[in-house]
Amino acid sequence: MGLRRPTSYQWRLFFPLVALLWSVIIALALFQHEREKDFRTARLNDELTLINSRIINAYENDLDLEPFMRFLAQHYEHSVLKGIRVSVYDDESNLLYCIGTPIPRTHDQTLPPELAEATVKGYGTALRKSDVEVNNPYFFFGARTSADGKIYVHTAMPYTGAISERVAVDQSLWIIIVTLAVVVTAIAYFSTRYLGKNVKSLHDFANSATNDNDFANQDYEFPQDELGSISRQIVTLFREREEAIERSEREHRIALKVTEEKIRITKQLSNNINHELKTPVGIIKGYLDTMADHPEMDEAARTRFIGKAQEHMERLCNMLNDLSSITRLEEGGKGLMREKVDLHELLANVESELSNIKTPTSLRFTYDVPPQCNVVGNYNLLFGMVTNLIRNSNFHSGGTMCCLALIGQNDREYRFTFYDDGRGVEDEHLPHLFERFYRIDKGRSRKVGGTGLGLPIVKNTINVMGGTIRVLNHKPHGLEFIFTLLKWKD
Repeated sequence: MGLRRPTSYQWRLFFPLVALLWSVIIALALFQHEREKDFRTARLNDELTLINSRIINAYENDLDLEPFMRFLAQHYEHSVLKGIRVSVYDDESNLLYCIGTPIPRTHDQTLPPELAEATVKGYGTALRKSDVEVNNPYFFFGARTSADGKIYVHTAMPYTGAISERVAVDQSLWIIIVTLAVVVTAIAYFSTRYLGKNVKSLHDFANSATNDNDFANQDYEFPQDELGSISRQIVTLFREREEAIERSEREHRIALKVTEEKIRITKQLSNNINHELKTPVGIIKGYLDTMADHPEMDEAARTRFIGKAQEHMERLCNMLNDLSSITRLEEGGKGLMREKVDLHELLANVESELSNIKTPTSLRFTYDVPPQCNVVGNYNLLFGMVTNLIRNSNFHSGGTMCCLALIGQNDREYRFTFYDDGRGVEDEHLPHLFERFYRIDKGRSRKVGGTGLGLPIVKNTINVMGGTIRVLNHKPHGLEFIFTLLKWKD
């Protein structure tokens, strides 16, 4: 057997709601029916009471009751009270006057209920069977006693079709009740349908989310009410959750790639360091071994070998210093003090100390930076950065001059250029110039003494200071570095 399909939310809400509304309507209808029926019966009893009161009034005003009784008989002959019976008794139970069949003085050997009530209250009414009719039809009975208690009037109205219609509730009441029931049923249907549609949309969304469907790109229409607002918030939370999961997974994949790249770079760096250190260490060892194996070596050759060994030892020390600097910079410059640096003053100091920087060629350095050009930085790092740019031009450009100039600024930062008039590089080398130990001409680079870490130090210094740097070939010839540094805000 197949699974029974669950009843929709609309019908589970509709049927109890309609049952409740119908119960209220039926209860009100029954209450109103009985109230209306009692009201109409009371009006009929009031008419019987009125007849009795008129007869008592005529008696108390010393009027002759016989002509008055004939008048009443003629008056009601052509009315809805046709067939009314009136009996007037004295205090000794003698029948004085009568219209229609006399009404017995007693009922089941006792006073009838309406007469018993009249002896206490002065008037009384009842709906009961007649004790003189063969078929015992129902009658409306009324009774009233005079103030002196010497006579009482006993009336009876047979429960005819006309009387039944008079006391019956108007059929329009049932039409109103049925119409009201239909209206509230329709209202309940459309209301539950409205709510059910909203819940169904939310249910479809929950199913899509549970089944891992592409629910994030689906459109869900919810009404502009509290439930619709809650539904939209739930949809938003689900979508934000999925986006957060997707973003977390994407970041995790990126982190894995970054980790893998770091491992690759670390491995490559280790190989490069091992390779780069081997060269000066091997050369130094070769010179020392040669001197140790040839004690008879003349003084001039020994001095030349010692000088060469010292030269490569200095290169080895420079390389170790550069490795220490770039490692600290790539770790984000932790503990690095950032201060106000007047770049114009710093460049003036670089120019004055340029003679102390060992370079293979005589390269003229100029700068075009206005005074009080204050940047966020570290004086020693920025000094080393400019020195490395000049060294790079000295070692590789083959030009005669280099220049650092301010070319633009905004509210946040300054933009500078450093260029030389050398031969530049092929475009294919530009993306790799900031890589560690990258050499365009490895043999020539080692010959001129570069460590292969100068430009990586320059880039990391700029990044740590919050700036950016890029490299391109300068027109008409030479190499150009364009970089930014943050302004110092007093």
